[in-house]
Amino acid sequence: MISSKKIHFTFFFIFLISTTLFYAQETLSTKNTEAVLYVGNGQNQPLVVGLGGSEGGNAWTSNHWKKTRDQFIEKGYAFLAIGYFSAKNTPKLLEKIAIEDIHNAILKATQHTKVDAERIAIVGGSRGGDLALLVASYYDDIDCVVGIVPSHAVFPGHTNHFTSSSWTFNTTELPFVPVNEAAVPFMMKRDLRGAFEAMLQDKEAEKNALINVEKIQAPILLISATEDEIAPTTPMCIKMMNRLKQYNFQYDAEHIAIVGSHTAPLAHFELVFNFLKHTFPVKK
Repeated sequence: MISSKKIHFTFFFIFLISTTLFYAQETLSTKNTEAVLYVGNGQNQPLVVGLGGSEGGNAWTSNHWKKTRDQFIEKGYAFLAIGYFSAKNTPKLLEKIAIEDIHNAILKATQHTKVDAERIAIVGGSRGGDLALLVASYYDDIDCVVGIVPSHAVFPGHTNHFTSSSWTFNTTELPFVPVNEAAVPFMMKRDLRGAFEAMLQDKEAEKNALINVEKIQAPILLISATEDEIAPTTPMCIKMMNRLKQYNFQYDAEHIAIVGSHTAPLAHFELVFNFLKHTFPVKK
């Protein structure tokens, strides 16, 4: 006769296996990016791509973001965390990052047998929000895009000289808003928002550096911070929404301004999940 202790242990072991093997994790072989794919147990899982910001590394692989990352898996999405600078096998600086490298990493992930290659969403924060919008503006296979505290235009790479673009496409640097004389005093006192606002006084440069959000062929969610100390993200998002209206954008587009600092929107990730639920749902 099997003892009750053994039965209890068996049930505990089965429970442990079912919870610890909740998803598979795989590091993909990709050029100039660190791409880590998390896949649940279902078939035809829509792919959500996560892009971190100017902190560098691969933020979405960190323990800090594990709970949120796991929520995507629980809801039936596959999740791809991409590091594009200051991570393993990536450029050291946020400078001249090739947009096509990000897209190629995404395509690599769609080759997984459990991923639905026809359904791709991108969620990016800060500089990663800029990158998410840029990727979606250049590639029509992106089906949903979320930009959290993003910019509406391209800015210089994070170098000491500030004379190169953050991004390239097909080896060509994207036009960017340069650091002007008006921005220098703000930079000297580490007032980043003041520096951005001074740089944007150059209206011609701003016009040339705009992210072409109107070319995106997918729903867009923008989340800004009203008291953003890094950049004027709420005015920037308003400009993008006005641009979409000007071009009669045919997809869902929403801007939510969160009261608080640059990181305040990160405490409201339910807004992202709700938007995905309505515009990029998991098919049962």
